[in-house]
Amino acid sequence: MNRQRGGRINVGWMAFVLSVVVFAALVAVLAWKPRGQAQGTEPIVLYCAAGIRVPVEAVAKRYEQEFGVKIQLEYGGSQTLLAQAELSRKGDLYLPADDSYVAMARKKQLLDEVVPVARMRPVLAVQKGNPKGIRTLDDVLRAGVRLAMANPDAAAVGKVTREALTKAGRWEAVNKHTTVFKPTVNEVANDVKLGTVDAAFVWDVTVRQYPELQGIELRELEGVAAHISIAVLHNSARPIAGLRFARYLSACDKGLVEFKKAGFEPIEGDGWTERPEMLLLSGAMLRPAIEETIVRFEFREGARVNRVYNGCGILVAQMKAGQRPDAYFSCDTSFMSQVADMFMDIRDISGNSMMIVVPRSNPKQIRTLVDLGRAGLKVGLAHEQQSALGALTRKVLLEAGGGIYEAVRKNLAVESATGDLLVNQLRAGSLDAIIVYVSNTAASKEHLEVVAIELASASATQPMGIGRESKNKQLASRLAQAIRSAESRGRFVSLGFGWKVPAE
Repeated sequence: MNRQRGGRINVGWMAFVLSVVVFAALVAVLAWKPRGQAQGTEPIVLYCAAGIRVPVEAVAKRYEQEFGVKIQLEYGGSQTLLAQAELSRKGDLYLPADDSYVAMARKKQLLDEVVPVARMRPVLAVQKGNPKGIRTLDDVLRAGVRLAMANPDAAAVGKVTREALTKAGRWEAVNKHTTVFKPTVNEVANDVKLGTVDAAFVWDVTVRQYPELQGIELRELEGVAAHISIAVLHNSARPIAGLRFARYLSACDKGLVEFKKAGFEPIEGDGWTERPEMLLLSGAMLRPAIEETIVRFEFREGARVNRVYNGCGILVAQMKAGQRPDAYFSCDTSFMSQVADMFMDIRDISGNSMMIVVPRSNPKQIRTLVDLGRAGLKVGLAHEQQSALGALTRKVLLEAGGGIYEAVRKNLAVESATGDLLVNQLRAGSLDAIIVYVSNTAASKEHLEVVAIELASASATQPMGIGRESKNKQLASRLAQAIRSAESRGRFVSLGFGWKVPAE
C-alpha cells in the first residue's frame, strides 16, 4: 500500500519537475534575443523626410495593428535628419526624400541595407485658381511675386530643385528672388496655402495633399525626379526588426498601396510575406565564396534562399527548359550571355584563373599544356557542354594550337561537370593532372601544386543577374548587394578569386 502511494508520489514529483523544466525552457526561448532581433516593446525609430509623412504614417499605423510593433516617426528635412542620425548614432531606419542623401550616408558608412520605395517630382505650387497667373519660371521672377523655397541645405526638394535650376542656368536668379527659406517642404506648402507667399517649389505629391493648392510644371524641371528609398542605419540596435518593417513598407500589397494612394509613383515591389523565399542558381565553383554570405543574409532578412549549385551548362539547360530563378550567378559571361534575356541588372562580380593542377612534388614533371598530351598520362577535364570550366578549357587548348587539344583528349580519364570532383579524383590518386580554376584548389593547397597557363583566355568572369520574371526582385537585389559587399570580397579573395566590383 505504501509502495503504491510512494509510486504515485514519485510520479507526481517527476511530473512537477518536468513541468518546471518545460516552463524554464519556454521562458528561456522567449527571453532569448539574438543580436538585431525585435526585442520587447521598444519602438523602431524611423527618421522620415517631412514630405513623405502621409503614406508613412498610414503604413506605420497598419504595421502596429498587424504585428504590435510601434514605429516612432521623427520628421524633418532629409539633410537635417541625416545629421541627426550621424551625431546621435541612434535610430533604426532613415527615409529621405531623395537617394542623393542615401549616397551621402553610404559614404559616411552610416547605412546597411537600402530598399527602394517610390518616386516623386518637383513642381511649383500656387494657390488653387492660380491668382497670379504663373505659367513659367519667368512669371515667378516677376516683381511682386513672393517665392518660398525649402532650404537646399536641409530639405531634399530644395536640393533637387537647386541642382535642376543650376543645370538650366536659372538658379542664381531664383535664389535672389526667393522671399523665404524654410526647413521642410510642408512648411513652404503651408505658406502658399495661407497666402504669405504666392508660389513655392514642392513635390507633386505635396500638392495632392493640399486641396487649396495646384501644381505648375515648369520646363526647367521636366524629367527631374526624386527616388525614395528606406535604409537600415548601421548603428541600429534592432536592424532585423527595422529591415522587416522596410520590407513591409516597400511591399506592393502593403506599404506601396498607401504610397500610390497618396499620389507617389511606387517601384515594382515584392509581395509581402513574413518569411520570403527565393531561388538562386549558381555555378558550383562559387559555392565556397558565397555560402557564408547567404547564410548571414537569410538570418538578417528572415528569408530562405533555395540554392542550386551545378555546372553552368546544366543550369542553362534547365533555364532554357523553363526554370525561372530569382537570380543567377554564372561561372562565366559565356553562359550568362546564353540566357541574358531572362535577367536584368547583370553585373560582373569576380574573376577566376584556370590552372594545371598536379599532386604535390609534381611526380610527372608537368610544366605546360603540351605536357598534358604525353602518352600514358591520366588527365581530368571539366565537361565541355555542362560547365563553363569545360567550355573554357576547350577554348584554351584549341588556342594553344599544335594539336594539343586532340592529344590531351586522348589522355582524358575523367570528365566532370564541376572542378571540385576533379580535385578529389586527383587527391585520390586516380589522375595525374587536371585543369581547374584556382579557387577549386583553395581547400587542398597543401596536397597540390599549381602550374600557370600563360594564355589570356585562361580566365573566367562571373556575372550575377536578377530574374526579369522574379516576384522577389528587391529581395534578390539585396542578396546581390550582399555578395558585392566589402565583407564578401574578403571571402572571394581568400579563395583565389579576382574582384570585379568597382569601388563605390
